Amino acid sequence: MKSIRVVWKSGPAAGRIEVMNGSLRGSRMIEGSGVAEGDSWSGHGEGPLALELAAELLPASGGGKPLVSIVNCPLPFSFFAEDAHPAYPIYMPDFGVAVTAAGDLRSYEEIEADIGRRGLRTNLQKIAEEPEESFEAASAATKNQPCPIWQGVGRDTRIFESQVRGRPSNNFWNPPVGGSALQWDWVQPRQHANEAGLPENVGQPVRYYYMAGRGMGCTDGIVRRLEDNALPILHTTIADDEIVYTAVSFVSYETRPLVPDNVDGTHYLIADGYGFGHMLTESQAKERARLLQEEGQAVETTVYYCRITAENTGSVPRYAWFKNIVPNAGGIPYTFDGDAGFAQYGADRVFGVSKLNGQPLRAEETAVLIMPGEQASFEFYLPHEPVSRERAFKLIAQHFQTRCEDCRAFWEGKLSGGAQIRLPEPRIEQMLRAGLLHTDLVFYGQEPKGTLVPAIGIYTAIGSESSPIIQFMNAMGWSDTAKRGLRFFLDKQHENGFIQNFGGYMLETGAFLWCIGEYYRYTRDADWIREIKPKLLKAYEYLLEWRKRNETESLRGRGYGMLEGKTADPEDPFHSFMLSGYAYIGMSRLAEMMADLDAGLAGQIRGDAERLKADIRASFDEAAARSPVVPLGDGTWVPTAPPWTEYRGPLSLYAEGGNWYTHGSFLSRDSMLGPMYLLFQEVIDPRERAADYLIHYHNELMFTRNVAFSQPYYSTHPWVHLKRGEVKPFLKAYYNTFAGLADRETYTFWEHYYQVSPHKTHEEGWFLMQTRWMLFMEEGPALKLLPGIPRKWLEQGKRIELQNVCSYFGSFTLRVTSEGGRLSASIACSPERGPETVLLRLPHPEGKRAIRLSGGGVYLPEEESVRLETFGGYAEIELHFE
Repeated sequence: MKSIRVVWKSGPAAGRIEVMNGSLRGSRMIEGSGVAEGDSWSGHGEGPLALELAAELLPASGGGKPLVSIVNCPLPFSFFAEDAHPAYPIYMPDFGVAVTAAGDLRSYEEIEADIGRRGLRTNLQKIAEEPEESFEAASAATKNQPCPIWQGVGRDTRIFESQVRGRPSNNFWNPPVGGSALQWDWVQPRQHANEAGLPENVGQPVRYYYMAGRGMGCTDGIVRRLEDNALPILHTTIADDEIVYTAVSFVSYETRPLVPDNVDGTHYLIADGYGFGHMLTESQAKERARLLQEEGQAVETTVYYCRITAENTGSVPRYAWFKNIVPNAGGIPYTFDGDAGFAQYGADRVFGVSKLNGQPLRAEETAVLIMPGEQASFEFYLPHEPVSRERAFKLIAQHFQTRCEDCRAFWEGKLSGGAQIRLPEPRIEQMLRAGLLHTDLVFYGQEPKGTLVPAIGIYTAIGSESSPIIQFMNAMGWSDTAKRGLRFFLDKQHENGFIQNFGGYMLETGAFLWCIGEYYRYTRDADWIREIKPKLLKAYEYLLEWRKRNETESLRGRGYGMLEGKTADPEDPFHSFMLSGYAYIGMSRLAEMMADLDAGLAGQIRGDAERLKADIRASFDEAAARSPVVPLGDGTWVPTAPPWTEYRGPLSLYAEGGNWYTHGSFLSRDSMLGPMYLLFQEVIDPRERAADYLIHYHNELMFTRNVAFSQPYYSTHPWVHLKRGEVKPFLKAYYNTFAGLADRETYTFWEHYYQVSPHKTHEEGWFLMQTRWMLFMEEGPALKLLPGIPRKWLEQGKRIELQNVCSYFGSFTLRVTSEGGRLSASIACSPERGPETVLLRLPHPEGKRAIRLSGGGVYLPEEESVRLETFGGYAEIELHFE
């Protein structure tokens, strides 16, 4: 038996008490006027109210907990019976209520005063009092996780994965072949997600191992970087005492120059089938099989080019060691032709050509004496699949530096074709450029036109996970690539309008409509929307039918009108807030697009969307009322919510038991697939009280350093922080997330913190979008500039430049400089459709307030911003400081 006291500052006139996993044995009113009888009470007048409850607690089999709910009143809430503790009462100031043990006779005001005297702070309050986060601070506190790198020519699924000795090489889906990965440097041909099979290995994968230097020792001495810190040309330096080995690697073709006209690519259906988790309809599978039969042998394959230069930095002669590539560390029979420098499986199956100092490599292993200040050069060229001796002779004749320069020009050309961003923090600028190319590398399809698969690491495209990549491409002016990526979802749409491409996920239809709506906001491409309108309406009608089957009275407040189904990897076929939220925002964006084409239809869609939103919100409010409140760091308690309507509270609190550990965390479903999405999906306003509760309890229960566990970019709270003007919490999340998840040298992202799935461009896409929001973010008719930048970016002599970046208001250019006690800015927007208002945040590096504004606008000192009303398309301003 548990006796509990519920104390209100000014109690509700009436209400009811429910007990889950237990029974209410009695209740009585011990303060206030009125009567409590059975499971209900009614009061008379206003003022303090206190109830004493007696509950029999009967924990359910499977781990459920006794949960008390106070309902049928203006501010309903629930709490675990075991949490009622006199030393740490459940204190909810927004509700004007406290819950404690029956023996605690304090009034609400006395409890409030006792907690106030402790001077406690929430985690977010502590972050607000700290210095702004930086990469240096975040990297010192988080994991350093080097990641394998992917290289290719773009559009073509014939890519290569590589890593240097002793570095992580885990692949959850396909374990390393050869059994000795950590003893070597290695490179592996892939067909996108699939490690390329080899006939000589009974169709199983092959990984090619090689070595430069004396071998594995007690030191590391390894440094990697990308060419210009952005291009997919890898530079690796290994210091082996006085001999320094410098490797350069990239991917090109056998003899054809790497130029856009020579990139044929891979048909999108073939590429899709190479992605992990792909889903093809029967007709799509037949078409893919036909395309594979017709594909035949390509004229040329992709080739991994690597040159390792050993330099003697000492004062006496020293030896350098090289070992040629070996398939599966010797696990596959092969021969080496020292006269030609060929490694081969058979007379006409050459898998590698190698040179030493420009001549064919004579022996697989060699030691070369190098004089002080001189160099020796070892090169190997690895075709994606073995080639004939005739082709091998042409391949070994290639000049490494010429091929490298072609590769550099190819990727530089891609970057020069869109917006340019220059930032005072080189790492972030470099990560933006590298990230754009990382994502483009796995956008597979045929050139120069046609559908592209917006793949995400080893996975095929997903309507939800591909979205941030497509949207960042839009922001950088790559609208054609974004459009071709969106076509994938239309081309693979089912006849009934359903969109599903990956692993049984059910959320892609709504997520795709949202993403194409974002594309339309950037481009206003009404002609294309008119062309694909029938497909968009099919998707909309599918969502309506899905919703209709859930409009049953038994689901009122518990999923009525919402969608049921699997949202991600876990098999959870419930009425998920994330799933229905994507349906709502997708329909909302569709209404926007239709407004310019068919006003009547747009109104109908808008009405359906708003009704769905109302149903989602009704179920959320009911779920929050019946979910347990939890404590925050300042002594207050706040309501929670489940990821779906069929459960009470966060799954990780086990109100109804269950086994919820997945993907490296107890919190995965709650923090990554939960109700926080409703803020991002525009169902809950980020500034309302429910948002306060969500952001606070997620931070304290489910985040560390304001970062979610496991697959952290599934959490949308950084966007919420920026919408709420919370810069320090945003920066805390921003830096700590990528510092621990992305390779700090090559900027390649893992999917998870436990090193699964390299080159995960979904995670990288959200990093890119978070940076985009940090630099510019729309809100209604206003364009908010620099809403989340660190203030150190505006230190003396620093500069920010956004050139021809794209927003919902068209392209714009922003230049900001900090010189001589002044912050100067110029803004130029596309004249066709600029914003009504510009809000430019210019935080002084020392937190000073400006003493004078010149150039127009209104200075808002509390927001450290200048507001430009009725913006005419161009402005120059200066803020002056003492």
